[in-house]
Amino acid sequence: MARALAAARKAAEAGEVPVGAVVVHAPTGRVLAEAGNRVETDRDPTAHAEMLAIRAAARAIGAPRLVDCDLYVTLEPCAMCAQAIAHARIRRLVFGAYDPKGGGVEHGSRVFEQPTCHHRPEVVGGVEETQAGALLRDFFAERR
Repeated sequence: MARALAAARKAAEAGEVPVGAVVVHAPTGRVLAEAGNRVETDRDPTAHAEMLAIRAAARAIGAPRLVDCDLYVTLEPCAMCAQAIAHARIRRLVFGAYDPKGGGVEHGSRVFEQPTCHHRPEVVGGVEETQAGALLRDFFAERR
């Protein structure tokens, strides 16, 4: 999660919402990919940290499914990212801050609980929640 927090800080420095994500190959502990949000930079509404990290990890292993991989992300994924996690068959999702407004895992659409969801990763929420939440609060406080 430390690497995801570092990626989130870097995203904030670039003017992006501070969310960072890291994909780790669980059996070896090897980091396959890490990313921060690039929505504004790329002018792409799908350039969430999770999406970017999943895409890079899939390229790194040369396969569209990341069955032996864990995703660490600083904020509860939205519904779009949760669907991508399911399609990538991520083994475990670990996230920091909960997102009652935009989350799609523990809040909102609760993607993994839907009967149409074909893969449900193990989910661990609240890891480094205080630090991840502070990054977001500070970022938005500076803009208000």
